[in-house]
Amino acid sequence: VQLQAYGGGLVQAGGYLRLSCAASGRTLSNSAMGWFRQAPGKEHEFVSGIGWSGRTYYADSVKGRFTISRDIAKNTVYLQMNSLKPEDTAVYYCSPVSGTTPLGSWGQGTLVTVSS
Repeated sequence: VQLQAYGGGLVQAGGYLRLSCAASGRTLSNSAMGWFRQAPGKEHEFVSGIGWSGRTYYADSVKGRFTISRDIAKNTVYLQMNSLKPEDTAVYYCSPVSGTTPLGSWGQGTLVTVSS
């Protein structure tokens, strides 16, 4: 399984970005997928997940601001991030998940920088 996250960048506080995660070698229609982030000097943190049924769930810190979705035909998972805050600055990764637990190794992440 290869996972590649992209779509990060530099944005001002209050702005928005949409991240994408392209998966190869794994069919998303029967996989739970999640987004995680790692801020400088910190551990990986769960952000959001989408179950194989399409049920979505979020960390309290992003609830109401971030939206996870998927396009099964494109085998891609998205993370729409609105009302961004400086504390959202991190490298964002996607991963298969069991609940909020990542499975497997981290793929390529994408850097999100939110300026105040």
